[in-house]
Amino acid sequence: MGDERGASTDKHHSPWHLTSHRPHQGMVSEGPPTFGYKSFGSSLPLGRSSSTLLPMSHSNYSVQEFFLVGFPMAPSAQLLLFFLVLVNYLITLSGNGVIICITLSDYRLQSPMYFFLRNFSFVEIWFTTVTVPKLLAGFLTGSRSITFVGCMAQCYFYFLLGATEFLLLGVMSFDRYQAVCNPLRYPALMTGNFCLKLVCGSWVAAFFTILGPLIMVTGLSYCNSNIINHFFCDRTPLVNLACTDTEWVENINLVLAGVLILGSLVLTVISYCLITLAVLWIPSAQGRRKAFSTCASHMMVVTIVYGSHIFMHVRTPHTYTERVDKVVALMTSVVAPSLNPFIYTLRNEKVKEALREAAQKRGLFCTNEIKEAKTDFLRIVMR
Repeated sequence: MGDERGASTDKHHSPWHLTSHRPHQGMVSEGPPTFGYKSFGSSLPLGRSSSTLLPMSHSNYSVQEFFLVGFPMAPSAQLLLFFLVLVNYLITLSGNGVIICITLSDYRLQSPMYFFLRNFSFVEIWFTTVTVPKLLAGFLTGSRSITFVGCMAQCYFYFLLGATEFLLLGVMSFDRYQAVCNPLRYPALMTGNFCLKLVCGSWVAAFFTILGPLIMVTGLSYCNSNIINHFFCDRTPLVNLACTDTEWVENINLVLAGVLILGSLVLTVISYCLITLAVLWIPSAQGRRKAFSTCASHMMVVTIVYGSHIFMHVRTPHTYTERVDKVVALMTSVVAPSLNPFIYTLRNEKVKEALREAAQKRGLFCTNEIKEAKTDFLRIVMR
């Protein structure tokens, strides 16, 4: 009777656990979860690893690896999603890389506005790099495992770069406010030293804001499961896997997310309200159009970034929906960073002119190289 009761209890409390140890006596070893599909790059079930997943008791257990579910779908659909993610990732790297290079090299793009834009593009490149390569590798190889340390590192850098992004957007809105509302004092106010302090302050503030919650998440006991129903180590799915009381962690995360995201959003909204009032006082229609055109691209990015992240992070864990959050996270990690270069370049005449001249110089340089190569070839043939 006692054995039957114990077996029943173990069955009831038998979540999947990852361990490299041998099974306890009386336990039955199970295979890794397949989540109902296979990778198009591997014939092995998803999550295949040399480690063994065992139903274990909650005592004396520490997670060594997590398994990322990703996007369960047919191999053909996975292949399509792989190419879409890859194309957007390459656009993000190349587009933001071009913005960084052109704002560093062109003498017309040395104002504070382009200094902040250059830093924002740098953050965007690394923000998408934190999650996308692992997602692409999972599509190709079928391996969805990630070490505990790797998972926590991915979680930390994802939120560190995201927090820095919010603060930089607030700084960029403050810069636009000074440029439109205080044009005569703008060069004296937004000096190079002051702009550098604003960027460094954004990084430092984001670092300390994210560090505390990550330490708390790392210290939780993960004994319910080691399967994360996401394509990266997001904080909410991680907290949901803990077998200890996580209410205080969830409350702290909610407060910090609200202060960081909504606080920077309030600064941005106030700045643009003041900008709108100042622009309306400009007598000429051409002056109003130029002022609004300068700020329009930034307002579009603010709407995309804040809208998606408020939906994801500024809410209680009880309203968490896995499928919707994965799609929204994919949009913010893959699609939004690839749109930013187009938004900032297509609506900015100085950037378009600089890119056009750079392309012409490169084309002229290539043409001259081809002519020289032809001349050298003809000389060799004539000999």
